[in-house]
Amino acid sequence: MTDHVNHDTRPATAHDLIAAVADVLRESKPMPLSSNVAVPRDELLAALDEALAAIPEEIRAARWLLKEREEYLEGARAEADEIVAAGRAQAEQMVRRTELVRQSEIYGRRIRDEAEAESRHWRRQTEDFCEQRLAQFELTLGKIARTVQDGRERLSELPAVEVPPSESDSGDDSVIDLTDERIAGGALLFDQDVD
Repeated sequence: MTDHVNHDTRPATAHDLIAAVADVLRESKPMPLSSNVAVPRDELLAALDEALAAIPEEIRAARWLLKEREEYLEGARAEADEIVAAGRAQAEQMVRRTELVRQSEIYGRRIRDEAEAESRHWRRQTEDFCEQRLAQFELTLGKIARTVQDGRERLSELPAVEVPPSESDSGDDSVIDLTDERIAGGALLFDQDVD
């Protein structure tokens, strides 16, 4: 019976065996003057016993396949969860990095603005200080220039003075020239200034 059912090398399944029994029953000839058919009873019972024996094994195989499928699906779900978690962690890290960059840029701009404000403050103070010093120098130089001018005017009002001849002179009388640069500059104006 199993040879009749199985023409390939794979073992007969319960389904194959039951289908073979049904084929035998369909092909059986009816008995004369009756609707009953004559069947090979022992052969059919052996096929049905074999089918009944195969059912638990097939159920175990199906359960094993279901369990393997569930394990595969569980592994796939776990892997998908890991991928999603890794993606979420990477996204959070990128957000944190972006936030850190943004905070750093804000801090850098604030430091730069403070440094520029400090630089402007010190530049203004330096310019004010230099302006004050230059104004003081200008006043001082103005006073010195007026003093020099007054001194020159006084010198120009002095009468010519005769200088007695010294031993080194050739004997001719000489007159002090008030336009002499040494006198006009005040180098010969006072005795204490001349060594």
